[in-house]
Amino acid sequence: MAKLTLLENCGNSPKSTFLQELNIAFAEGNVAFISSSVTEDIVWNMIGDKMIQGKEDFVNALERMKATKTQELILKSIITHGKEGAANGEMILENGEKYAFCDVYEFSNAKGSVIKTITSYVIEVK
Repeated sequence: MAKLTLLENCGNSPKSTFLQELNIAFAEGNVAFISSSVTEDIVWNMIGDKMIQGKEDFVNALERMKATKTQELILKSIITHGKEGAANGEMILENGEKYAFCDVYEFSNAKGSVIKTITSYVIEVK
């Protein structure tokens, strides 16, 4: 398991806790948890890279990402309101590469914890 650093404002509501767990699942390569948390018509827009549409392509992308091991996940903030949420932080990979990220989520409805869209902004930190 990757080292996990959470700042105080992460996890103060059910949706915030869910997004914290989702980000941990990404860091750990937990495809089962992530895939059970999205709609069949999920859209994942990785700004400047690619767009993935549909659960099958989404799961395939997650499986390919499992080969990249995370050394540390730092969650700086998680914000949620209604059908939307966002998380930002940093990931440090086992090879020493460091990335800052912000993921913006749209849930299928205001009360649920199933994600309809993810927009990811990722920048390598040198």
